[in-house]
Amino acid sequence: MPDVHEITDPADDRLGDYRALTDLELRIKWEQPNGLFIAEGELVLRRALRAGYRPRSYLIDAKRVDQLADLPADAPVYAAAPAVLDQVTGFHVHRGVLASFHRLPLRTADELIASARRLTVLEDINNHTNIGAVFRDAAALGVDAVLLSPTCADPLYRRAVRVSMGEVFAVPYARLEPWPDGLEVVRAAGFTVLAMTPDPAAVPLQRLTPAQRERSALLLGAEGPGLSRNALAASDVPVKIPMRRGVDSLNVAAAAAVAFWELGRDDKEIDG
Repeated sequence: MPDVHEITDPADDRLGDYRALTDLELRIKWEQPNGLFIAEGELVLRRALRAGYRPRSYLIDAKRVDQLADLPADAPVYAAAPAVLDQVTGFHVHRGVLASFHRLPLRTADELIASARRLTVLEDINNHTNIGAVFRDAAALGVDAVLLSPTCADPLYRRAVRVSMGEVFAVPYARLEPWPDGLEVVRAAGFTVLAMTPDPAAVPLQRLTPAQRERSALLLGAEGPGLSRNALAASDVPVKIPMRRGVDSLNVAAAAAVAFWELGRDDKEIDG
């Protein structure tokens, strides 16, 4: 069991990592430059530990300390009442468990491209909920790695980690630069770049040829604007999910789940 330190003062300097967790601008300026991220909830915390992330500290509802007595002893536990937690973080920490972790070195796009069979590439997706959901889809549905355009949101931001249920730790990711010229590197490695679009002229996913499916890199854009013209031009095949009842598109995470399943439906190595 790590050393447990009871905290009664929300202004305690030892809690600096956890301050104002709902202030996105402040967190962006604090977390990445300091090589840190925040995990929320016991399940996410334990998945981060299993993935090899090194804890810097834990902040736990004092009533839950015994529940987490098996935590590694290489980082302090700060125990506080719910009211203190709420004042420090800026929201009601209903799970009662937070942890500050050191980030691992970011892998390179070349490294991931070389080792993957199936990729997804995200352009300008800056909604953390959608980022987290896409990572969970990728983990569940056979995507080996995620490549992010330079303007995509941070997958290790607290909300993204929480929505992914910690699956951001299971799927490797890297930034793909320059953008969109970096897609040529993906293509040169033997991938077919499939650009998801509502364009009626696009190819329905289920009609792709076996060769187009074999090593696919599915390109997804942000909700609303979708993929940029430059990204579409840099792709190989525009693809779509056939829609009914006049619906023209799905939420990007829902579209990703449908597309990932379709691209992997013939995989022989499926759990269960």
